[in-house]
Amino acid sequence: MSGIVESAGTEPARQLPDGQGGAGLPEGNAAQYPTLRRALLDAALEVFTERGYTDAGLTEIAARSGIPVGSLFQHYGGKRGLYLALWEEFREEQERRTAVTLAAERGRGVADPVALFVAGARAYLEGAWDNRRLGRLVAQDDSPAGFDALRRQWDRAWVRRNARLLEVDERHRAGRVRVSVLTTVIGGAARELGDCGDETEAREIVDEVCGILVHLTTPPSSSRTP
Repeated sequence: MSGIVESAGTEPARQLPDGQGGAGLPEGNAAQYPTLRRALLDAALEVFTERGYTDAGLTEIAARSGIPVGSLFQHYGGKRGLYLALWEEFREEQERRTAVTLAAERGRGVADPVALFVAGARAYLEGAWDNRRLGRLVAQDDSPAGFDALRRQWDRAWVRRNARLLEVDERHRAGRVRVSVLTTVIGGAARELGDCGDETEAREIVDEVCGILVHLTTPPSSSRTP
């Protein structure tokens, strides 16, 4: 999963944690890199989706992309690099969506933290539906060694960002738990959207989840009837 954030704040997808990626490409290949990168990532997503990460073969990915295996290794170092680049791409796109939405809401004069949070959640969930193939891939247990630790680290950062957006004091355990629950609701809904059969069902889920978030963010005293 990814986070509701005000700005991406991450390095480009090509800058992988182990230093592999687009940096340091030979000058003659630099102009061709975006096209090459897109072909490799699209092919990797297809093969990972069809066969799972473990059973995916680099030879098949290279064949579908039309790019030699040697170039694949040069740019991504193997399956792990491709998988992490896809994950980073998913995160960055989700962050971009939510950042644009939050900026637009603030531009309209919206200042209420809950309204901003729900608007960001809606943008994130809509992005999860639009990018559902990629979302399904990163939600699966079949992933590279060490990926779960990276995902947990990102999830913790996501909770902290949501706490800032909701103006919740994380020093108080109750506040931390509340934001953690809200973040978990969004993440779980995003995974459900990956299995939706059509857009109508997806929109129903997004509306339902946003309603739940509004309810969960309403202070107990406000929800009691006099």
